[in-house]
Amino acid sequence: MRKTIIVLLALFFAAQSGHASAEALSAHGFVQGNYSANIDSANPDNGNYKWSEERGQLKLEASKDPVRFFLKADAFYGHLDEKADVELREGYLDYTSGSWDLRAGRQVLTWGVGDMVFINDVFPKDYEAFFSGRPMEYLKKGVDAIKAGVYPDLASFELVVIPFFEPNNYPAAKRFWMYDPMPTVTNRVTDQPVSKPANTELALRAYRDIIGFDTSFYFYKGYYRQPSMTPDSFTAPSRITFSYPGLLVYGASAQGAVAGGVASVEAGYWASQDDAKGTNPLVPNSEVKFLGGYQRQIAEDLTAGAQYMGEYMADYGAYESTRMQGFPKEPRYKQLVSVRAQYLLMHQTLRLGWFNFWSPTDKDYLINPEIRYNFTDHVWGALGVNFFGGAKDTTRFGSLDRNDNVYTQLRYEL
Repeated sequence: MRKTIIVLLALFFAAQSGHASAEALSAHGFVQGNYSANIDSANPDNGNYKWSEERGQLKLEASKDPVRFFLKADAFYGHLDEKADVELREGYLDYTSGSWDLRAGRQVLTWGVGDMVFINDVFPKDYEAFFSGRPMEYLKKGVDAIKAGVYPDLASFELVVIPFFEPNNYPAAKRFWMYDPMPTVTNRVTDQPVSKPANTELALRAYRDIIGFDTSFYFYKGYYRQPSMTPDSFTAPSRITFSYPGLLVYGASAQGAVAGGVASVEAGYWASQDDAKGTNPLVPNSEVKFLGGYQRQIAEDLTAGAQYMGEYMADYGAYESTRMQGFPKEPRYKQLVSVRAQYLLMHQTLRLGWFNFWSPTDKDYLINPEIRYNFTDHVWGALGVNFFGGAKDTTRFGSLDRNDNVYTQLRYEL
């Protein structure tokens, strides 16, 4: 219902802006086909596709100072579920007044400097989209929120208020092979934080230039967006509840030019609010997370970059002494390395891309080569492959080992 109200208010404002000034109203969009087929084995439901759909998107923008309206909505038909629907991707109103501004509605929020690594970007993601070979914009999910910005001389500040909890979206069990510590328990329920003032998520960012580096400090009060699994019995479980424990995040990041490229550093302390001492095996322990990255152009039309991320678990002794049997043991210190490269050819109409994750501790990986070609200024197509693997079937990418897929994207932009 709240999404419907946002859309109706936004369309009303757009109509008014259009009457006031034709130049203040613009419309764009695309039509797209997106398909992803298995190259390793059939899905758990015996299907052969991870994704198969046609989609159209409309982006509508209107402004009449000091107010701006933006709408991004998709209409699609998914062949796997045989379902047609309309999805509101974003829909918000902006108000700008000198040294402050305000945004209200459904919006996509992005904080931090990581490339596909999220420490202080605590906002919801769609990992099924990423693992299925959808365009990268579909990794980020929108939230219904109010964002206020103030810009005094000392620094700039953003405050985000999120009254309605939005979890991460993970691959569907019927289409993806994944590790499940309790596969025989099929009675499963989800317990999300209810929408009330006490459960409202708050996020604050302060940022400014410090000696040539874009520097930010972060604070977040809310919830883990990956659910914790809680059985009704440790010995003979008959029902599993997925819940979202409380979370505080304190962090910082900096990014700037170094030796002809761009260097990035970021760190965050994830303070688990429902397991402060690390003695509850069903709730994540507090963690310190950090990353360092560097990217530069190494030849004409060729850029490359690498990242290193570390995650250090607090109260590891308590974790070891209370860990449930049958659940995989997490290391005290976890590492993740990523590499990205891009090469442009044929007057930059052909793009060869490479991205991969590799964990020295988990000994697993994700490899994603992709080729994209711009047929015209309005039409482009992409072909790529997702390879997953690892030494164990209980780690992040090792559990996805049977889900290798080849995907294609074809888009006509209006």
